Amino acid sequence: MVEALARHSMVKASASGWTAVMSRYPELASEPIVAGWAHAGRPLIVRRPACSDTAGMIPLGLPLPPSHGKRRIAISLAAADIVASAPPPLLAEAAATAPAAWRETIDQLLQLLPETRTFGSLAWQHLTGLPYLSNSSDLDLLWPLSAARRGDTLPSDIARIAQRAPMRLDGEIVGPAGGVQWRELTGTDEDEVLVKGPTGVTSTTRAAFLAGHVS
Repeated sequence: MVEALARHSMVKASASGWTAVMSRYPELASEPIVAGWAHAGRPLIVRRPACSDTAGMIPLGLPLPPSHGKRRIAISLAAADIVASAPPPLLAEAAATAPAAWRETIDQLLQLLPETRTFGSLAWQHLTGLPYLSNSSDLDLLWPLSAARRGDTLPSDIARIAQRAPMRLDGEIVGPAGGVQWRELTGTDEDEVLVKGPTGVTSTTRAAFLAGHVS
């Protein structure tokens, strides 16, 4: 189960698992919306493990909305306490939640790659109904390299859209070994890029990553 869950996967905890989380992290009781998080059917997001995480547990994150301090809470769960998992939502599914000023850019992004997914403020507002989006929000995206018609031109295509976007476009192009921040991939083929995988960070060249030669 641990290996099967990619970074940015959205998971839901069992009631008993969430009770265990609240027992392990008693300081969370001071956050009014956290105690009932799992009972409300709200998801958690899979993150990379930290040194302080317990081995064998699944590292997860819970970003609170700005109205609750925008705090990023790091927790972990046993695999048995996860009752559902899914990739982050497709941008097309979350688009209706976006501000009107974003719609033209989102349309261009979907024309470029309909399989684009989102994992930041837009995704959290779409999935929870809580107010995550603000005037300063980024649009956080995941572009699957396997779905791109031309992987080598994908970074420049994103850059072209980003130049005219009313918000900052952030996120990663995702290949077999993990994700690379898309701006890193706008350099030359020999440039070294950092690949964020499920358990850590490795490096390769831009050309090797975009060719899918890193696994």
